[in-house]
Amino acid sequence: MKTPLAVVRSLTGHLGRGLALLALLLVTAGPVRAASDKPNILLIVSDDQGYNDLGALLPEIITPNLDRLAKEGVRLTNFYVAWPACTPSRASLLTGRYPQRNGIYDMIRNEAPDYGYKYPPAEYEVSFERIGGMDEREVLIPKMLKSANYVSGIYGKWDLGIHKRYLPTSRGFDDFYGLVNTGIDYYTHERYGVPSMYRNTSLTEEDKGTYATYLFEREALKFLENHSDEPFFLYVPFNAPHGSSSLDPKIRGTVQAPEKYEDMYPPVEKEFQEGKRYGEPAMVPTKEKRVRDYRAAVTCMDDSIGKMLDVLEEKGIADKTIVIFFSDNGGSGGADNSPLRGHKSQTWEGGIRVLSIVRWPGGGIPAGTTNDAFLSSMELFPSLASATGAKLPDNVILDGYDWWSTLRGETESPRKEMYWKRRDRLAARVGDWKWVDMGGKEGGLFDLSQDIGEKNDLSEEKPEVLKMMKDKFNAWMKEMDEAEPRGPFKDF
Repeated sequence: MKTPLAVVRSLTGHLGRGLALLALLLVTAGPVRAASDKPNILLIVSDDQGYNDLGALLPEIITPNLDRLAKEGVRLTNFYVAWPACTPSRASLLTGRYPQRNGIYDMIRNEAPDYGYKYPPAEYEVSFERIGGMDEREVLIPKMLKSANYVSGIYGKWDLGIHKRYLPTSRGFDDFYGLVNTGIDYYTHERYGVPSMYRNTSLTEEDKGTYATYLFEREALKFLENHSDEPFFLYVPFNAPHGSSSLDPKIRGTVQAPEKYEDMYPPVEKEFQEGKRYGEPAMVPTKEKRVRDYRAAVTCMDDSIGKMLDVLEEKGIADKTIVIFFSDNGGSGGADNSPLRGHKSQTWEGGIRVLSIVRWPGGGIPAGTTNDAFLSSMELFPSLASATGAKLPDNVILDGYDWWSTLRGETESPRKEMYWKRRDRLAARVGDWKWVDMGGKEGGLFDLSQDIGEKNDLSEEKPEVLKMMKDKFNAWMKEMDEAEPRGPFKDF
């Protein structure tokens, strides 16, 4: 195969120097796709959904549309996110970079509401939840896709900063409607009493009282109606089934869901019980109610996803649309993470390995299959660039890989290792080996090929492997510490 330079040399004699230089530009520019050939992208992210919470896996939960998506695509069983909770996980999937590299390696939130405190407006305006945000030098997927003339919309949970310079339409998206914080009350759209719904760069209470999932569905369907004839990136990060961020103890302890979906599950005999909230006696939801409410919220979200899939079919663009679904981190509350150990906020598998499905008929993704390859959310950025012909940003170190040949079953995953750090909760995976340190309280060395539930600690049996894992983790931390600094947490 001739190199680009060889092609130019062969053309020079026939076309002349000027045309040969033009040929060089064409040859080296990479694949050029006509708008009609470019795949659309529908990225759907749920919030705190359990690894096992799919109707095809757990008959107790009703998810016919996600089940349909799995039948028409590939379910990824070995798929990880970069952090075991909201904000850093979302930053990594949008940048293709580790949290410690892109600067968002902890939550952008205020802790006082956890103890029952409601911020007065003047105090909230100067709190970290209000002023923190992703470093403006970071390049997000929608900005990268601009080079391929994509239109981009986001409807749902943002969680990467509230100031105008941090909001989605300042980061490459063309349209935004959703919540800006880590969680809200599903009906008031407030986070512990503070309004949190924005349209583009302006706070809005226009839809107060309407269930949030319905609003994100409405906006997503409108986007599909308006942009189905041009290449698009539609990002729908639902807040469901995240717990409700309300100061009311009866609401805060569970997930709000419309009665219609609650009625699809067996009735709960006892909904509330005596307990404590904010250190004081209070009536709080029972476990039975939390599980029912959680599942109802998932089913409502599933219904909305089904409507989006239907529109793709009606518009005749389903085959050329990449649909990606996964949870932002492991499940919590009423979630089922089995057979994994742990849950959201932990570096056990249950906090970082998540439910994931990919469908792209036109891209050769085999339908009705499962794929056990070691993959992560950081693969999205380079993979979407590859699929669309978009230009990767200059001088940006990516931590993800192009996954398409792996999803087609043609090659093994290029990912061989991955690392996590949430404050003092650490983890490393190298091949099938997993090392966990939960702040010195729990942890160990595990062989995931034999022990997906992380039950059998092999630290004493395999001291050389344990040392190797810790050495690799420390080398990764050194690389992250030496990376070009990014705010808002890093000292520079």
